[in-house]
Amino acid sequence: MAAGFKTAEPLEYHRSFLKENCRPDGRELSEFRTTTLNIGSISTADGSALVKVGNTTVICGIKAELANPTVEAPGKGYIVPNVDLPPLCSSRFRPGPPGEQAQAASQFIADVIESSEVIQTEDLCIERGKLCWVLYCDMMCLDYDGNVLDACVVALLAALKNTQLPEVTVNTETCTPGVTLEKRHGLRINKHPVATSFCIFDDSILIVDPTAEEESLATAQLTVVTDEEDRLYSLHKPGGTSLSGQKLQECISRATARQREIQKLINKVIHSVKTAQ
Repeated sequence: MAAGFKTAEPLEYHRSFLKENCRPDGRELSEFRTTTLNIGSISTADGSALVKVGNTTVICGIKAELANPTVEAPGKGYIVPNVDLPPLCSSRFRPGPPGEQAQAASQFIADVIESSEVIQTEDLCIERGKLCWVLYCDMMCLDYDGNVLDACVVALLAALKNTQLPEVTVNTETCTPGVTLEKRHGLRINKHPVATSFCIFDDSILIVDPTAEEESLATAQLTVVTDEEDRLYSLHKPGGTSLSGQKLQECISRATARQREIQKLINKVIHSVKTAQ
């Protein structure tokens, strides 16, 4: 019976749970799904991480390449993020060029990287005006069950912390770079931005970490990005119903708590990998 009700009236089905302050999967309204993290999973990448938030699974691989700095920023390297939502992760995505949601996600990640200055791009410069690193950060969703932005940000941050760049020296006479693959160093991570996503039901009920079904029924979505110093980097709200100041404040305080949980998780996983080596 419940299955039939859920199929025929998905919104009413969800409302019957929300009235009792819980959700169809048994979570409370402000409760996240279990988040797991695995780093260094792609041996061919310079840094990688695999994140699961409930069923939503995102893998991030970082590839560093040598390039010429741009004329506008001769003393900086650059970071190129890309989010891929392939058909394999959900029937809602079609083969072919990146759809609207993938493009919006890539832009969102680019904004987070830039506004939080998670890495100072000056650190990626090897020789001013001549040589720098470009970090290609590819995030691919392997299983889509809502809230892909949060998973992408965690995967990116963990992969950046896992990245080891080879030592590069520039020969002064020939101006050619020499790369020593055996000698590697990590990146200096300045900030730990974490995204926390919410859905709004019936213009007033706020839930955190929505599933794909909850996203499809919500009247609005909101993503809050904060760092370890409780600095607010972005409020990403693609349309939908408006939100009261009080509700917004609730979202921000939940986001700062989430930031601590995620940073602790990343540090724990990195520490356990180091001890295992």
